[in-house]
Amino acid sequence: MAYDLVVIGSGPGGYVCAIKAAQLGMKVAVVEKRATYGGTCLNVGCIPSKALLHASEMFAHAAHGMADLGVEVPAPKLNLAKMMAHKDSVVKANVEGVSFLFKKNKIDGIQGTGKIVAAGKVAVTNEKGEEQVLETKNIVIATGSEVAGIPGVAVEIDEKVIVSSTGGIALDKVPGKMIVVGGGVIGLELGSVWSRLGAKVTVVEYLDTILGGMDGEVSKQFQRMLAKQGMEFNLGAKVTAVVKSGNGAKVTFEPVKGGEAQTLEADVVLVATGRKPYTAGLGLEEAGVALDNRGRVEIDGHFRTNVAGIYAIGDVVKGPMLAHKAEDEGVALAEILAGQHGHVNYDVIPGVVYTQPEVASVGKTEEELKAAGVSYKAGKFPFTANGRARAMQVTDGFVKVLADKETDRVLGVHIVGFGAGEMIHEAAVLMEFGGSSEDLGRTCHAHPTMSEAVKEAALATFFKPIHM
Repeated sequence: MAYDLVVIGSGPGGYVCAIKAAQLGMKVAVVEKRATYGGTCLNVGCIPSKALLHASEMFAHAAHGMADLGVEVPAPKLNLAKMMAHKDSVVKANVEGVSFLFKKNKIDGIQGTGKIVAAGKVAVTNEKGEEQVLETKNIVIATGSEVAGIPGVAVEIDEKVIVSSTGGIALDKVPGKMIVVGGGVIGLELGSVWSRLGAKVTVVEYLDTILGGMDGEVSKQFQRMLAKQGMEFNLGAKVTAVVKSGNGAKVTFEPVKGGEAQTLEADVVLVATGRKPYTAGLGLEEAGVALDNRGRVEIDGHFRTNVAGIYAIGDVVKGPMLAHKAEDEGVALAEILAGQHGHVNYDVIPGVVYTQPEVASVGKTEEELKAAGVSYKAGKFPFTANGRARAMQVTDGFVKVLADKETDRVLGVHIVGFGAGEMIHEAAVLMEFGGSSEDLGRTCHAHPTMSEAVKEAALATFFKPIHM
C-alpha cells in the first residue's frame, strides 16, 4: 500500500503531525519501535514525571502545609508502590489515548524499527526480525532525543544506582542521599520529587546558575527557594567521574575555574545533563540526509531536509527540546504538505519547570535583550502582594514583564510561582498578537486570582502597579 505520509516516531511531534495530516485528507502510517505510542514524553518523560511531581507535592502538603489552615491530620505515610502505580496508570491512559486517536483518524500504526531506504521508502523491522517496506510520497523523521550523558566522562547507567530520567521515575525506594548531575529542568524536577519524599538531594551543575537559559533573576530567586526546601547546590562544578561504590555511587567534581577536586557519595546518582537527537539506525547517512555539527537533522524553514520528500521535526532538529514545540512543528508541516501555509512562531514558545513553585517563561530574557542591544523596560510584581496567593499560602515568587522601551510591545514574561505554567499562556497569546504591556494591564482580570499578579506586573511596566 502506498501512503501520502509515513512518520517515524510517535512522540508529541510525530503523532500530532500524523493526526493533522489525516484530518487534512492524507493516507498516513506511523512507525514506532516501542510497544506503546507517545514516545519519551508520554512513556518515560513529561507525563509520568508530572504524576510523581503532583503526588509528591500532595505528600509534602499533607506533612507541612495543612495544620496552618486548620486541617489537622496525622503525619502522612508514604506508600511508594501505590504512588508508582498511579504514575503507571496515568501513562497507560495517555498512550491508549494516542492509539484510539490513530484508529479514529484511520492512521496505520506499525510496530517496529524504521529505517529510510531511499526517498519514498521506509523499511520496518519488527521484534521477530521480519521486514516490510512502506512506500510513501513523504517521510517525516520525528524520532526525538535520548539521554546525552556527561561530555568526556564515561558513565555506566544501570537505571538502579546510576540513573537517567528513565530510572529516576521508577525507583523502588526513596534514597537516603541523591546526587543530581545537572541543574536543568529534568534534574530539578526529579530532584524535587525525591527531596519531598525524604531524600537529601545535592545538585552538581557545570554553569554558575541553575536553569541555564532562563532569566538570571528568576534563576537566582528560584535557587534560594529550592535551598529553603532542603536542596543543596554545587555550581560552577565540572564532573570528572561517576562510579559505583559499595551499595551506592560516588561523584567527583572540580571547580570549573580551577581548584581542588571533591568527591560526594550517594545512594542514587541521577544523570540529568540534557538530551541529544536520536538518529541511530535511521539510515540517514545512506539516504544522504545531512546532519549539523550537533548531530541534528538539518532542515530549511519548511522542515525539508536536503533530500526531496524527507522532512524532520521535534527534538531531532534545531530549537528547544520541548514537546509542545514538536507538536506545533507537526501541525505546521502537515499543513504545508497539504498545500497550506503552516508556520511556527519560535519567539513565542513557553517553557515551564514543573517544580513547586513552578517557573514559566516566554520570549526574551533580560540577558538576551541586553546582549542584542534592545532598549527595554521591566515591570515586576511579587505574589506576597496578591490576595489569592496569601489565602492559599503560596506567596513565593513574582511576575516580570519585559517590553520594548519605545513601542511598549511585550518581548518576554517570566513567572516564578504557584501555577506559573498555567498563567504564562495569557502572555503567550498577548505576544502572538503583538500586544503591549498597557494592553495587558488594562485587561480586566477576575479578583481574587493569582493571574492578577500578571496584570500588576504589566501595569508596573507601562506606568505603576496599583497594589504595591
